[in-house]
Amino acid sequence: MAIETTARPFTAYESEAEILRVVEGFRRRDLPQPSWTHQAHLTVGLWQVLNLPADRVLADLRRGIIAYNEAVGTVNDDAGGYHETITAFYVWAIQRFVAETDGATPLLVLTNALLASPYAAKAFPFQYYSRARLLSVAARRAWLEPDLKPLG
Repeated sequence: MAIETTARPFTAYESEAEILRVVEGFRRRDLPQPSWTHQAHLTVGLWQVLNLPADRVLADLRRGIIAYNEAVGTVNDDAGGYHETITAFYVWAIQRFVAETDGATPLLVLTNALLASPYAAKAFPFQYYSRARLLSVAARRAWLEPDLKPLG
């Protein structure tokens, strides 16, 4: 699977209720911190893309991730916590993924398909960004355009 690693394997969701527990836990800021994985980030991002106007998704995610991090004791600073460019990149990737679907796909199927897709891979942003640029403090703090190839 695309986001599978030995440390954090991709686990297909078995129900829509399981997905909504992740989303609601994030929104209430009581999702256990160890559960705030790359998979959970993408799950919440997909839910936001499906349920909010496109022009509100990034701002809502930004506020939500920063607030969630603060609630669980994760510091948002130059070394950790919220990362603007990575968040904005994955919003773009999720929107692109959704645009390629038929719009009638159930949430469970769509979420598992996203997580199994190349769009979910942790390495996916590095097709567009050099490591130095994406992992810079500047990219953490503000949107930076890709330096390897443009978003298309």
